[in-house]
Amino acid sequence: MEKKELMWDYEIEGKDFRNAGRVSSKVKDILKELGFDPDFVRRVAIASYEAEMNVVCHADKGTLHFAILPQALQIVVKDRGPGIPDIELAMQEGYSTAPPEIREMGFGAGMGLSNMKKNADELHIVSTVGQGTVVEMVMRSPRSRQGSA
Repeated sequence: MEKKELMWDYEIEGKDFRNAGRVSSKVKDILKELGFDPDFVRRVAIASYEAEMNVVCHADKGTLHFAILPQALQIVVKDRGPGIPDIELAMQEGYSTAPPEIREMGFGAGMGLSNMKKNADELHIVSTVGQGTVVEMVMRSPRSRQGSA
């Protein structure tokens, strides 16, 4: 039997804190419904939430592409925003460029990229200042409890 890829695409609006987290909740619900291991679901939920919140906090808009492939799960988040001038610096825990008003809401603690890195098997970031950022995360061997992905 041939395994097929499952894919979803979601829009994310910048500064839409009322709906922030809804996309990552949808990703989590899909994985739970498909019977994926709870620890795997938790890792994916954390990584997708952090990516979604970076779009909400920093960009005008973005998209989250979510795919369950035969041997891995892939999340690609593209945004139209300010870009990241120094990716290596931005990867450091606690480093944040979030403005005070976002920090006052409880966001922008500087853990987003490092949490993505901790929870993904692969993390690739390409960013152009003044244009936006693309974050690709891969989680390997997403096996469902039913034995199929």
